[in-house]
Amino acid sequence: MSDDDRRLIAECLGGRRDAFGELVSRYQARLYNAAVRLVDGPEDAADVVQDAFLNAYQSLHTFKGDAEFFTWLYRIAFNTAISLKRKRRAVVSLDAGGRDGSLDPDDPSEYVRPGAALERTENEAQLQAAMGRLSPEHREVLVLKDIEGLKYEVIADMLGVPIGTVRSRLHRARLELRELLAPTDR
Repeated sequence: MSDDDRRLIAECLGGRRDAFGELVSRYQARLYNAAVRLVDGPEDAADVVQDAFLNAYQSLHTFKGDAEFFTWLYRIAFNTAISLKRKRRAVVSLDAGGRDGSLDPDDPSEYVRPGAALERTENEAQLQAAMGRLSPEHREVLVLKDIEGLKYEVIADMLGVPIGTVRSRLHRARLELRELLAPTDR
């Protein structure tokens, strides 16, 4: 853990609340980027991040400091995301739009061929839908390894599982995702 994080945590535990605000500022965007891939939309991701920081603040005294602060924070956010998904499991989303809820494609002028922006928007929507169909364990390792770029050892530490389990879950997740994204017009 960085000395600066250690100092901010100590100051926060000592009663300086704005020290935690500095930690929030430091990790908010990174945590949001991870959360948006774990839940179904940007609003849910913002809720997860807010709840995760609130839970982290309330539980800061339990943080041992043997792992990175972000690792501990991510685990709280992941558990919050799973809880949110369980609560909403019975609710079917009728949103057909993209990440921001709109149906409009990106500006096609930035692409060489016409329709590329619409195609990319459709591909992103398909990927997000396929990610949503993965089990939480598979989605989690995909996000941590392929999107966040974390090392196997860090992921294993975050999840509290052996490295072999991380590798196995990642392999299965990639196979399942490939299957979900495969064209169905065989």
